[in-house]
Amino acid sequence: MNAPLPRNWDSLRQSRRRRLERAAGLGLGKAIPAERIIDLLEAVIQPGDRVCLEGNNQKQADFLAESLADCDPARINQLQMVQSVLALPSHVDLFERGLANRLDFSFSGPQGARLAKLVQEQRIEIGAIHTYLELFGRYFMDLTPNVALIAAQAADAEGNLYLGPNTEDTPAIVEATAFKGGIVIAQVNERLDKLPRVDVPADWVDFTVLAPKPNYIEPLFTRDPAQITEVQVLMAMMAIKGIYAEYGVTRLNHGIGFDTAAIELLLPTYAAELGLKGKICTHWALNPHPTLIPAIESGFVESVHCFGSEVGMDAYISARSDVFFTGADGSMRSNRAFSQTAGLYACDMFIGSTLQMDLAGNSSTATLGRITGFGGAPNMGSDPHGRRHASPAWLKAGREAAGPNAIRGRKLVVQMVETFREHMAPVFVEELDAWKLQKMMGAELPPIMIYGDDVSHIVTEEGIANLLLCRSPEEREQAIRGVAGFTPVGMARDQAMVENLRDRGIIRRAEDLGIDPRQATRDLLAARSVKDLVRWSGGLYAPPSHFRNW
Repeated sequence: MNAPLPRNWDSLRQSRRRRLERAAGLGLGKAIPAERIIDLLEAVIQPGDRVCLEGNNQKQADFLAESLADCDPARINQLQMVQSVLALPSHVDLFERGLANRLDFSFSGPQGARLAKLVQEQRIEIGAIHTYLELFGRYFMDLTPNVALIAAQAADAEGNLYLGPNTEDTPAIVEATAFKGGIVIAQVNERLDKLPRVDVPADWVDFTVLAPKPNYIEPLFTRDPAQITEVQVLMAMMAIKGIYAEYGVTRLNHGIGFDTAAIELLLPTYAAELGLKGKICTHWALNPHPTLIPAIESGFVESVHCFGSEVGMDAYISARSDVFFTGADGSMRSNRAFSQTAGLYACDMFIGSTLQMDLAGNSSTATLGRITGFGGAPNMGSDPHGRRHASPAWLKAGREAAGPNAIRGRKLVVQMVETFREHMAPVFVEELDAWKLQKMMGAELPPIMIYGDDVSHIVTEEGIANLLLCRSPEEREQAIRGVAGFTPVGMARDQAMVENLRDRGIIRRAEDLGIDPRQATRDLLAARSVKDLVRWSGGLYAPPSHFRNW
């Protein structure tokens, strides 16, 4: 037999050593002056590298992103970017300036329109639109970064990092990179002699740079109660009485939006009047939404584990350590991977929103003019078949779906939408834009956010459709049409079949739940302005000066 050819078993380690030697040859040590950051990036990043740029839901390694976009495309090109969120203009600049050509991500938020344009012009290759957990998992499988660019609150002289309350994705990014021969570069807001705590040890970090200004944090979960409409109050009342109360939902996650903010602000008022305190909404996987403050102060909430933090909530979180996960230093340590896991397996319900939904209940936030991605919704909005522990809500949903002899429960997955979104675009459609996007992207699958067979309920201003009780595709279609209002989909309903579904409790209107729509006024909200939230917090909440309302 021929002897096998000798193999180099430490090529990654050797590559790492060469990169570090190139940096050292330029006189660059572990602490990098801000004015030399491009020198460092061009020394340690190679063409074709897989680069993880910390673009989170909120915390952004913005100085490193802008610096990378300013590098010479003749020296750095063909990069494959792997990052949770495209949030900043510089994230898209990388592709427009020829430094990167492939992207694997989860959410694009404000850059959704620019991303859609690049796709239409075929100037970018999208590997996949992932869920957060899916992307984190691939960091440890086949999308391991060669270089990670991250953000931290502070570093000490040795290079240990303190991440502050917005830990977010950083632990997953750093561990995958540092333990597979990669390079980790951290921008920091300050250098301290002694850190409040060590979140990332120095030997996992290769370089730190003191950024010219603190890293950007998006106040993504701040919703002004003044923007909540009476339609949203009515939908929140129906959700609380028709779903939360009936299933006894205690462990849950809320998506971002005014619909769920309305629910949070009705807990101390409407839900309390229904006698639901201590019976619903006690344990959360949730960012520290300011609109949750009244429910916390009213004693509804026992525990919150957070994906990230929220601007202006630090003092409040520190003062409510029984509720939030905080360290001995008093500050919270969020963790997106752990909170996503809790949302997937430990929560009994996810309630969120979407831009489009079809007649099978499939939904997506990827439309022709705006590819926003999915974030954590496909994890939160799915029924995890690996779950084995029981709870009343999980068992009740399972028995509704599969009958009294069901051997497993079901996670409640609720889509809460008004029938028309901005510019009177109908949410309910015969066919999702996702099918057209699949062809444009050259993808194997359409970018569907939540598959219809995972959706248990749909809540609109027209009522609640309980899809668990549907026993055929035809019933499911008519249940969806029955709450689709005056959209073309809703107007094409079979009226007799919809009334039959209503008689069976599959569709329920407000009056079927004993709710008088005339009582659905903003007066029911525990807080009707940001100023009210500050008062509820005892002055601990410090609202950001600017935040988006959408």
